[in-house]
Amino acid sequence: MIQFSLKCDNDHRFDSWFQSASAFDKLKASGMVTCAVCGSANVEKALMAPHLNSGRASEGTEEPEPPKEHGALSAPATPAEQAMAELRRKIEANSDYVGRDFTTQARAMHEGTAPTRAIHGEAKPDEARKLLEDGVPVLPLPFRPRDKSN
Repeated sequence: MIQFSLKCDNDHRFDSWFQSASAFDKLKASGMVTCAVCGSANVEKALMAPHLNSGRASEGTEEPEPPKEHGALSAPATPAEQAMAELRRKIEANSDYVGRDFTTQARAMHEGTAPTRAIHGEAKPDEARKLLEDGVPVLPLPFRPRDKSN
């Protein structure tokens, strides 16, 4: 395992663990490495000294040492990260995640064919634009779903 210090095009800095340097490159190329603060996919490695975990037992121990938790991903470090974590917590606690079915469910609630409830999910930009044009009140969230984040 290797830990990289990363920064996005908005100069947010955070740390993340990867299986290897090539795993980071592959995930970044596929758009799966995003900023922990703003969700930007324009993320680069920041200047750092990498932390490695070889997976081998340390002297005097029989178990490999787990990666030490530190940096922005183990606990929000800045007020912006803390606010983003709190927003995510409140949204996830008070709404249902409906995934790619978001557009269908939002439209059904707007038309009165489904019971109204708080939902969040995923929509392509053109689908979201069409919902707005049709008067369905939606807005983008400043973070990605947990299963699609780092």
